[in-house]
Amino acid sequence: MKELKGIGVSPGIAIGKVFVLHSGESFNLPRRVITPELIPNEIARFEDALARTRTEILEIRRKLSDQIGRESSDIFTAHLLILEDRTMIEDVIEVIRNEKVAAEFAFTTVIQRYFQAFSQINDEYLKERISDIRDVGRRLMGNLCGEAKRRLEEFKEKVIIVSHDLSPSDTAMLDKSKVLAFITEIGGPTSHTAILGRSLEIPAIVGAERVINEVDNGMPVIVDGTHGVVIVEPDQEAIEKFTSEENRFIQLTGELNKLRDLPAETLDGKRITLAANIEFHHEAASVISHGAEGVGLYRTEYLYMNRSSLPTEDEQYDAYRKVAKAVGHHPVIIRTLDLGGDKFASILEIPHEMNPYLGWRAIRFCLTRKDIFKTQLRAILRASAHGNIKIMYPMISNIYEIRMSREILNEAMAELEREGKPFNRSIDVGAMIEIPSAALASDVLAKETDFFSIGTNDLIQYVLAIDRMNEKVAYLYEPTHPAILRLIETVIKNGHAHDSWVGSCGEMSGNPKIAILLVGLGIDEISVSPVVLPKIKKAIRSIRYADAQEIARKAMTFQTGKEIEQFLGEKLKDICRELADD
Repeated sequence: MKELKGIGVSPGIAIGKVFVLHSGESFNLPRRVITPELIPNEIARFEDALARTRTEILEIRRKLSDQIGRESSDIFTAHLLILEDRTMIEDVIEVIRNEKVAAEFAFTTVIQRYFQAFSQINDEYLKERISDIRDVGRRLMGNLCGEAKRRLEEFKEKVIIVSHDLSPSDTAMLDKSKVLAFITEIGGPTSHTAILGRSLEIPAIVGAERVINEVDNGMPVIVDGTHGVVIVEPDQEAIEKFTSEENRFIQLTGELNKLRDLPAETLDGKRITLAANIEFHHEAASVISHGAEGVGLYRTEYLYMNRSSLPTEDEQYDAYRKVAKAVGHHPVIIRTLDLGGDKFASILEIPHEMNPYLGWRAIRFCLTRKDIFKTQLRAILRASAHGNIKIMYPMISNIYEIRMSREILNEAMAELEREGKPFNRSIDVGAMIEIPSAALASDVLAKETDFFSIGTNDLIQYVLAIDRMNEKVAYLYEPTHPAILRLIETVIKNGHAHDSWVGSCGEMSGNPKIAILLVGLGIDEISVSPVVLPKIKKAIRSIRYADAQEIARKAMTFQTGKEIEQFLGEKLKDICRELADD
């Protein structure tokens, strides 16, 4: 038995067997050692992936030759030569045999040698062949990892996914009915693996360094997503202990769910709108079942992932309409496309950037690709005829982006009017406040928007200058840092001064002690993952608004985030001990 630590990002306990899943997008996979008897199996997996990749390239070459001529398809002949290079194949097999490692790691070891060798060649033509090697390598890795995903489908029981990382496209393709829990080696509290774990209401742990080296397929593990603990090959005593913890968690969840139909209202009558964050339209059913008053953040980028073509206007309209109908008269805030950073869709061909979080993403991408942006806006407008839909623009940094977005929205409205298609002419439009410049200039933005929603995931990252996906700097990720709280307070005051309501849709809002602080600062709406919503409702219903204001006032006098977090933790114990102990 061995205990490993990570960052618990989705609460609950799972006991089950491991399934190791690799992504085909990366050539930087962790080393995974295998036993000698598995060497023939890994070599066979590699050779099978070679055969699959060769078949794919031949088919692509044939189609291109038919469509645009043989000369233009010759690049894929070069790809076949790379794939059939005996030296490369023998090198990979040798690494598997000699180092006793999985096929994925052996292949990445060899392919990295090729990258390095070609990068040092002075001949520009040969240097350019690196991109060909990379393309072939990605395709082969995709088949190696895709084969693993196919094997996942063969499991008759649910498994615990263990991976170095899970990209949004990886998670979007998984059969969720087969997954008990997630464990990844990298990532932080606001990574998309964390968000997905919460949306699926299953335990999740990120930042569990070198966990892949400690487990193998079929190995029993315990995942404690509340406390970030992984128990590898647990003994009977550990199983009994965590089974008891799981039962306690289930009991608490049952008690909290009794609040479902009650409002998020303080003891002295202050009403807070409690909404839910969703990624997929089919999650809308869980919004109401958890007692939410609408959707505070509908992330639409998943509509664009794992596709061979862009979603049509009708496809998007259908998804948005379904969400609006599912929540009835409650509001649905649809965030326009926010790709870039750690979320990519291959069909959009967003180029590799040195710093994608600060690059061509979100509203910046949309304002450049007006065709894609307007299609989405038309779909949202059409869906607004079926419910209380609002539009929110992500990554706003200045007033010009609001104005340019308004121009495109007006064009979409004019087109729909000419076509006789119904929509809400008075649809509310808001800005997601996640860049420091937007927070500091929120008084200016408030004059030309109807609402703000504070996206604390990115706001914290940008203010504190940390990569929220990097577990090595996770300790610097402080939602209670005084600078963060001062910016939140500024946004709330500026919004209210211009009669705009202000919400918070970041993951920090899902922490009961921080939710109480936000209430005290004057937040109007809190939007969180459906699974944590009952806890936030319990916290709000356990305190007087006047006391929450006093807690916020006192918290703002501390000089460090740790002092503030400790203070809030003590207050939560006084207010609602069962939430503090969880």
